[in-house]
Amino acid sequence: MKTSILAVGTELLFGQTVNTNAAYLSEKLNLMGFDVMYHFVVGDNPARLKEKLADAFTDTDLVILTGGLGPTQDDLTKEMVAEYMGVEMHLDERVVDDLNAIFAKRGGNMPENNMKQAYLPDGCTPFYNASGTAPGFALEKDGKVAICLPGPPREMKWLFENGVRDYLEKFMEKKMVYRVIRTIGIGESDLEMLLMPLIDGQTDPTIATYAKEGECTLRVASQRDSEEEASAAVDEMTERVRKLAGEYIYSLENEELNEVVVRILKEKGLTIASSESCTGGLFAAAITDVAGASDVISSSYVTYSNESKIKELGVPAETIERFGVVSKETAEAMAAGTKKRSGADIAVSITGFAGPESDPGHEAGEAYIGYAVGDIKGHIEIHTSRNFRTWNRRYFTLRMLRAVYMLIR
Repeated sequence: MKTSILAVGTELLFGQTVNTNAAYLSEKLNLMGFDVMYHFVVGDNPARLKEKLADAFTDTDLVILTGGLGPTQDDLTKEMVAEYMGVEMHLDERVVDDLNAIFAKRGGNMPENNMKQAYLPDGCTPFYNASGTAPGFALEKDGKVAICLPGPPREMKWLFENGVRDYLEKFMEKKMVYRVIRTIGIGESDLEMLLMPLIDGQTDPTIATYAKEGECTLRVASQRDSEEEASAAVDEMTERVRKLAGEYIYSLENEELNEVVVRILKEKGLTIASSESCTGGLFAAAITDVAGASDVISSSYVTYSNESKIKELGVPAETIERFGVVSKETAEAMAAGTKKRSGADIAVSITGFAGPESDPGHEAGEAYIGYAVGDIKGHIEIHTSRNFRTWNRRYFTLRMLRAVYMLIR
């Protein structure tokens, strides 16, 4: 089914808000087998909204709108959709009850203008919102379908997962099954060349590669008459992908690398400790972002200054003086000190230049990861050749996770 996504909100045109809703919806819809043909953005202007809605319905049969469902006078999306579809509005008593309950829980009375959110187009399929005050809805007429969702991403995602997805099932001619495979340690172009025997001339299942910061994602998808057929086809293709690229695959279930690391540590009964300089605790944050991290993380040190590396970790002052604070020797000494201080099974450390400034003899994006596991110790040298501080810090963290993954997998 050909689809358009129409985002409503002047703040999007002014750049005050990033339109993440369109990216989310496009990904979800494509994975369900819908052909997303256009993205539109329009301000809070009734005439232009109706004009763009007409444009969208010229080439597509399904239009999903986000935004403009709030209680204020400039929130006019559902009114314009109802007018375009030629239907009246009615008061939905369930929404009234929901709104009263929400404001009573907040300890106050509902503002009068919120009652505007309780009106829905006649004949629509409502999507009641347990994540906010604005309900969504779907409205069908003459083979065309408009779905209206709130603009706040949290509410939009909740309604999509708890109503819209099931509603859209009836428009799917075939069953779509997909698997997202996560890889690290290989670039997108190299990964594509590695998988070219499978990609070249592909029909169904299909394989698509997507670059991500420091890693690559594969999507294996099949669209068949039944879910069982599609699942079998995806499983068979996944096995062929694994045989060609298995050394780079860290998840066949779309898990983040930090999730995989924590899971393996738990399965093996191992503990980990970290010491960070240039990443300032991002590695520890990535580990503790995962539920159950308390079973595996022992200690975390942020030793930004030379003095803290010496005092907290026991790094010899002569090591820093002789080799420099950003060096493989210092990184290894940090890991050894971390392991000794914490008593953890695995210790990982990092020291580097995140940028944008560099240092004589060093460049921004240079870092050294140290590790200590049992009697094994070593380091990994990184040169990103980038002076973007935020990017480097995120990439360094990912490389620390990868280092741990390679040690425990």
